[in-house]
Amino acid sequence: MSAIKQVFNEAVERVKSPTPVRLRDLVRNIRAARTAAEERAVVNKECAYIRSTFKEEDSIWRCRNLAKLLYIHMLGYPAHFGQLECLKLIASPRFTDKRIGYLGAMLLLDERTDVHLLITNSLKNDLNSSVQFIVGLALCTLGAIASPEMSRDLAPEVEKLLKSSNAYIKKKAALCAFRIISKVPDLMEIFIPATRSLLSEKNHGVLITGVILVTEMCEKSPDTLQHFKRTGGKVGSDDMVLVPNLVRILKNLIMSGYSPEHDVSGVSDPFLQVKILRLLRLLGHNDAESSEAMNDILAQVATNTEQSKNVGYSILYETVMTIMHIQSESGLRVLAINILGRFLLKDDKNIRYVALNTLLKCVHHDNYAVQRHRGTILECLKDPDISIRRRAMELCFALLNASNIRSMVKELLTFLEAADPDFKGPCSSNIVLAAEKYAPDKQWLINTLLRVLGAAGNNIRDDVIAITIQLISENSDHQMYVVKNLWLAMSNYSEQEPLVQVSLWCFGEYAENVLAPSDDTQEQVTEEELLTFYQRILFGQYSIATKEYALNSLMKLSARCSLTNINKVKELMSSFACHMHIELQQRGVEFSQLFRFHDHLRGPLFEKIPILEKSTSSTRETSSPVTEKASEEVSLPIQIESNALLDLMGGMETGHEDIVLPKPKATIPTINSKPMNNDIMDLLGGLGSAPEEPPQSSLIEDFALITNSQPLGKISGITAFSKDSLSIHFNFERSPEKPNILSIKMTATNEGPIPMTDFLFQAAVPKTFQLEMLNPSGNVIPPSNSDVAQLKMRIKVSYKVNNEDVMHQAEVNHFPPASWQ
Repeated sequence: MSAIKQVFNEAVERVKSPTPVRLRDLVRNIRAARTAAEERAVVNKECAYIRSTFKEEDSIWRCRNLAKLLYIHMLGYPAHFGQLECLKLIASPRFTDKRIGYLGAMLLLDERTDVHLLITNSLKNDLNSSVQFIVGLALCTLGAIASPEMSRDLAPEVEKLLKSSNAYIKKKAALCAFRIISKVPDLMEIFIPATRSLLSEKNHGVLITGVILVTEMCEKSPDTLQHFKRTGGKVGSDDMVLVPNLVRILKNLIMSGYSPEHDVSGVSDPFLQVKILRLLRLLGHNDAESSEAMNDILAQVATNTEQSKNVGYSILYETVMTIMHIQSESGLRVLAINILGRFLLKDDKNIRYVALNTLLKCVHHDNYAVQRHRGTILECLKDPDISIRRRAMELCFALLNASNIRSMVKELLTFLEAADPDFKGPCSSNIVLAAEKYAPDKQWLINTLLRVLGAAGNNIRDDVIAITIQLISENSDHQMYVVKNLWLAMSNYSEQEPLVQVSLWCFGEYAENVLAPSDDTQEQVTEEELLTFYQRILFGQYSIATKEYALNSLMKLSARCSLTNINKVKELMSSFACHMHIELQQRGVEFSQLFRFHDHLRGPLFEKIPILEKSTSSTRETSSPVTEKASEEVSLPIQIESNALLDLMGGMETGHEDIVLPKPKATIPTINSKPMNNDIMDLLGGLGSAPEEPPQSSLIEDFALITNSQPLGKISGITAFSKDSLSIHFNFERSPEKPNILSIKMTATNEGPIPMTDFLFQAAVPKTFQLEMLNPSGNVIPPSNSDVAQLKMRIKVSYKVNNEDVMHQAEVNHFPPASWQ
């Protein structure tokens, strides 16, 4: 009677509870929605109903509602409120409830949520279940959502299941162990003994999962890899190493068909073959004995595998990768490269891309074998697919050597001319580098450089321009040939700025060759044609960098050639004195001043530069500054790191400034012998850019005269500083014999009644000047006494009064113009 009553009560409950929408009806309603708003309305209505049913303790529709919620979750709507319902279904004794519950746990839970820790006990109970399908559900869920903590708690249970006699459970336990090892590699030792039976199983699922598990262990731990090389997974056994066992399985697969029901397109179990080949790759790496044991089977796989289907391509690809990673025989390596060469002849673009990518990895292992397929690789440069062209270009540069440089560069130049703009930059750089390294003769090298400049257009990188100029400067015998060809190129490629920049540099450096008489095949260049070319560049639609090249080149040209149209050059320079771009304006002003006041210096200043030397180190040594001394005392370079003036200047990089030890008498050449590389003089408000380094250090004094427009004579002194009873006065002297040297005598006066001790005077000048300070007469200033420094500068003084430290800083910016102009 009690059983009948229970059935009756359940029937009553069903009558009271409205029957929910079935999953198939929900799917139909959602698909029938015409707009996103209608779909949201259907989903929101169903979610509201599901929430209300979840509040009931003993809902008979919980399984159906959670299934609908999972579908809603897959559509992208929030479904987190169903997480606890998953736990209730997992704890249910019915298999259908557990199945939906575990599916929901895998979709709605992960290790980032704390709820997943609540199912640890349920998982442990189900792992010990007598029903294999429940055990399988628990193993799948554990592998999907296991956290490190859950993995440590349940790893012993998984290890027991690895030893199960049930193949269904064993393969799922192996995959779960794989995920646990990925999460917590420290747990690997627990599973190593249990793997001894996996690779001897006849069942396909157990065997392939065993290979996957062993591969993961070998990749994670070198010690485990050595263990499997020695014992094949059998603890304390040396009678079956792993490599022969895998070789035997692989041989059975290709010879007789290990598991016919798993054949794909006539290829025997390709998935298992691929997994075994990957494991052999690990076992044979840097192991001559293991490599020798697998050489024969790899040759059989390479020759007997079907090459007309994708499954065959996958096996051959893994075979090639294994051959190239182990210590294989040379003949076997040639066979692997030939397989990739046949891949290049296929119509499938994916296969061709894989072949090129693999050849690029293998070219350093056996360059000679890859060279045999050079023609096929060059044909890939014409492929319409951009990724194939890119890989083919990279492989071509990897194949370049001294024996094939002529033919390969010829093909690459043809490719460069028609290549997309994205290819021109890297292609031109690599061609220039390869040509420089493997050039058979200088004439060929020069011709190649000119062709690269013409073919690449405006897509050339800056390093190509620098390398080209470097190579031209080194080959003095071909400079006439280069200049003449560049002049001819300007009539066809004048819009290509990199070529224009190289041409301008060459016209300026080798000016005598531009206007030199030509042979019978070329017309002689006239001055009018040359100046017209420069005018077209300077006033055309060219970049600022190109116009800077043109201004410098034109000045060098005017200094080395007796141009009758020198007034035209002057007009061009003066026209840039008001240019909107500050760099061009500065060059126009400086060059115009040079014409106006110091025309006799143009020749010495713009001498031909020496042969450019290649930089062999990222750190270059700077030459010592050329400083004219006002006394016979030797200047010692100061250690910049310990210079207290760094605090004054706001910090600067070491090794770039010329500051000498403080001395009371200062000599300041009005021009520096080398350009400064850092802006330490920003405190002066910017006094203009440092001039370019003169070609000869002996010309420094003459070049200083450019800014020396004031007559020599006596210069009135100034009061540089006055505060707290301390006054500093500057007196100036300039010798007619050395007009670029300004001597400053600093007199420090203490107008107070107490002596000043530990007196220290420091000074800094802009980067366009060079400062040398001599030894002071003392560091104590008695009341009403005196002592030194220079120009627009910052000064810092410190002393003690009544044993208290006093420090002052000030900027001296009211020097008389005659003292520094």
